[in-house]
Amino acid sequence: MEVKIGVLHTPREIVLESNQTPAEVEEVIATALKSVDGQLSLTDERGRKVIVPANLVAYVEIAQADSRRVGFVAG
Repeated sequence: MEVKIGVLHTPREIVLESNQTPAEVEEVIATALKSVDGQLSLTDERGRKVIVPANLVAYVEIAQADSRRVGFVAG
């Protein structure tokens, strides 16, 4: 699944692919945002960890990952 994290004062969002379920990701996010000095910590499918201070999280978008399409569009 794809997770996009908007960070305050940053023009680009953080995008990562996670093997966790949407419910698991939502629980991690909710727990992190309960505390002003908390940290949102997620691990992507390659084992890389992303840590964002909870007070800087502007938004989080959770969506199913799009399968990558290969080919050409006839037109």
